[in-house]
Amino acid sequence: MCDHGKESVESAKTGNFITEIIDQDLAQGKNQSRVATRFPPEPNGYLHIGHAKSICLNFGLAKRYNGTCNLRFDDTNPITEETEYVESIKQDVRWLGFDWDEREFYASDYFDQLYQWALVLINKGLAYIDQQTPEQIKQGRGDYYRKAVASPYRERPIAQTLELFEKMRQGEFKEGECVLRAKVDLESANINMRDPIIYRVLHQSHHRTGDKWCIYPMYDFAHGESDAIEKITHSICTLEFEDHRPLYDWFTSALELPDPPRQIEFARLNLSHTVVSKRKLLQLVEDKVVDGWDDPRMPTVSGLRRRGYTAEAIRNFCERIGVAKRDSMVDVALLEHCLREDLNVRSPRLMAVLDPLKVVITNIEPGQVERFDAPFFPEDFSQGSRELTLTREIFVERDDFREEPPRKWRRLTKGSEVRLRYACLITCNEVVHDEQTGEVIELRCTWDPESRGGNSPDGRKVRGTLHWVSADYAKPVQVRLYDRLFMVENPLEAKGDFKETLNPDSLQILDGCLVEPFLAQADLGELFQFERLGYFCVDTRLSGPGKPVFNRTVTLRDSWAKIERKQG
Repeated sequence: MCDHGKESVESAKTGNFITEIIDQDLAQGKNQSRVATRFPPEPNGYLHIGHAKSICLNFGLAKRYNGTCNLRFDDTNPITEETEYVESIKQDVRWLGFDWDEREFYASDYFDQLYQWALVLINKGLAYIDQQTPEQIKQGRGDYYRKAVASPYRERPIAQTLELFEKMRQGEFKEGECVLRAKVDLESANINMRDPIIYRVLHQSHHRTGDKWCIYPMYDFAHGESDAIEKITHSICTLEFEDHRPLYDWFTSALELPDPPRQIEFARLNLSHTVVSKRKLLQLVEDKVVDGWDDPRMPTVSGLRRRGYTAEAIRNFCERIGVAKRDSMVDVALLEHCLREDLNVRSPRLMAVLDPLKVVITNIEPGQVERFDAPFFPEDFSQGSRELTLTREIFVERDDFREEPPRKWRRLTKGSEVRLRYACLITCNEVVHDEQTGEVIELRCTWDPESRGGNSPDGRKVRGTLHWVSADYAKPVQVRLYDRLFMVENPLEAKGDFKETLNPDSLQILDGCLVEPFLAQADLGELFQFERLGYFCVDTRLSGPGKPVFNRTVTLRDSWAKIERKQG
């Protein structure tokens, strides 16, 4: 079952174990009473909702303590990194509401310094060139059940190692022919300490340094040293880096770096019915399961933005789930609940009909137009209104009519009276069927002119209220109904390929939908509530001038609100 984040909702307001550690450090006068954090993404993909939690945490800590937060790209692997990813990351961080000022850094800025530090380790006898094959090195390091075996090159003379390392730098070795390994501790139970690789040969052009280098530092070597260079005081990492911390500490100690950062680990965000792995998300993109990184079904920040999620909703979600020391699964319903809370306040209410069924109001003459004023926010008329036009022919939602209604049916059926939202009361008198298929193709109704505005003139009870559009004034649009991308709570724990758990109904494309004329001129990204249907936004990639495509952001049904009521 999902952990709905109860343990950490309050901690987001009062503090958490990380703020307790920082408070203690400040009380002891450490780091000259400074707090400096960083958000260090690898530019090998687009940011996802898990990164949003880290962004909010790191920038939030800097704000809380009047400190700084750097944006640093850990760009040590030119094979997977691209400028496109760098730009998308910067856009996402800004969109979420954070600014790194002039503190934009790259691990590649420090390649010269990292190279010099590698020489320091070699000269101290703490690093050596290993010319075993990658498979031999992997086998030699052992695993949780097998002890490590020393490389035959481990005791290589320092002078020879320096000579070979220079040849590596000059491009005299092919990829995989040799590596530089740190001489740490082959007896350690922590596999990360068993002589890790710190430099490898890659004849790849780097997105920033070009072809200057053909050897590149490993992430574990560059990461902690980059923190030290930037004088980071608190290095906030997710739990998978806990076993790497002794190695980071070993590097800073061996290099005698002053005031090394203190690493603190927290639980990463695991979201139900979602995959938060850049490698898996890249697979979805490359296999064309989705239409790019910003597909509105993706948990990427750009995908959520295109779907209609707001930065405020995501920040509120990250605050509510708080910071924990153990991994858990957060129900995606909480994220959707936070979104509904925000959209409910900001989204104008308008009407759209997704599956139109024609209604002829027989006591309205052809050409006759009845006009009504409808507010954008029914509870606050001060936020403006628009004009609705009732004509002889209108459209209602096909699903709002039943010839043989179930018990307690409160919509339209033959002989029943319902309310047209903001307009009037109508009664269905006749049902027209297609002669060949028998499908209902038209309803013939009458309206009560005394019920203008939808009021009952004699106080009679009318329980059903329908949304509608005028046949003469409505505009046709395409609507895309998005749902969760995966059918199971944890796709990565399912047997077989995780893609086998994909939801075949995660996207439904509806053409021929009809909307109020006001919606035809909506701006890109603009948010609305389609009354009785859900929250929608104008797609920023597929829409054209006067031809909006609407994405369903989230339905009106809120299961999380029901969960909260039960818990209360």
